[in-house]
Amino acid sequence: MADRTAKILALEPYYGGSHRNFLDGLTNVLPGGMDLVTLPPRKWKWRMRLSGPWLAEELARMDEPSNYDCLLCSTFVDVATLKGLAPRWAARLPIVTYFHENQFAYPVQVEDERDFHFALTNLTTALASDRLAFNSHYNLETFLAGCRDLLKKSYDMRLATVEDELRAKSVVIHPGQNFELIDRSGPIGKDDKEPVIVWNHRWEHDKNPEFFFKTLFELAERGIAFKLVVLGESFRNKPPVFDEAHKRLAPRILKFGYAESREEYVRWLKMGDVVVSTADHEFFGISVIEAVRAGCRPLLPARLSYPELFPAEFLYLDNELADKMIESFEWRNLTSEMALNLTDRFSWSRLAGDYNKLLSRADGTDLKISADCHDCL
Repeated sequence: MADRTAKILALEPYYGGSHRNFLDGLTNVLPGGMDLVTLPPRKWKWRMRLSGPWLAEELARMDEPSNYDCLLCSTFVDVATLKGLAPRWAARLPIVTYFHENQFAYPVQVEDERDFHFALTNLTTALASDRLAFNSHYNLETFLAGCRDLLKKSYDMRLATVEDELRAKSVVIHPGQNFELIDRSGPIGKDDKEPVIVWNHRWEHDKNPEFFFKTLFELAERGIAFKLVVLGESFRNKPPVFDEAHKRLAPRILKFGYAESREEYVRWLKMGDVVVSTADHEFFGISVIEAVRAGCRPLLPARLSYPELFPAEFLYLDNELADKMIESFEWRNLTSEMALNLTDRFSWSRLAGDYNKLLSRADGTDLKISADCHDCL
């Protein structure tokens, strides 16, 4: 079947952050564009619980369109409910669900408190969808493992063929990135006397800031020279280690807080030599990819999604972080050619064809994704 221009209707009840960036970027690169039905990014649990009925009502209000080829949903859509309640014209369209995350591997502070209702919704959404796309192999494999573990709790309702069924209709396609602003910003003059470490993650426990700052405290005590740029969004109940680090590392800090604009954010990335992640949880890693595109040498845990995104030379085991950081200081930042080679496969220009194939073949016809995204599974 030859690729063709598909007309897509995207349904997103959490239109913000990475979900919004993904849809906006995809709309710009699809030959036929894309129409959207959205809600603002609030109260994600209620979005998952009620988005199916709400979206069904919204679709019922539309004049029956005959030109849509498929529906594109995120995992905030309860697809099984939507399919049962949607008007006939929408219910008969093939549905592609894109997994930015899955509720099995999403971190909770106490495992016994995990609400399996949302994980079960992920499972029934996957079963009711015609195609599934995941942003990383790590996301896909933790989802399938979570389904296995959940179904073990079901006693005499094991659904023995579920994993094979889900894997057969799943592909891994990384979310495209728009590097235009980073690329056109050009080089920024740096003080080459001391290496600059960048942290550009959410200020939450799942990013393990305690380990990051503990390592910096150790380097400071050993007399290792460095400067520090700490970016990312903070929240009311941020981990207390941020206040401790702000005091203890004050002479080394260049920036400590949220960048007020995208342009400011990029300028600080361009100042960096090394970008570090100590995350306990990461389904993909957009912030790291942005920093690498800006010229920062990545230093990343040898787990989660990172081993499929970057070569082993940029990965560390937890007991190696301090020494690996010092070693990275000696190499300093990446050349423009290295930054391009490491990140170009994540650009929308490289991924647009794979998304067009995914959405134009949502009805189950043969699909082969490029090697950049590790092929169809």
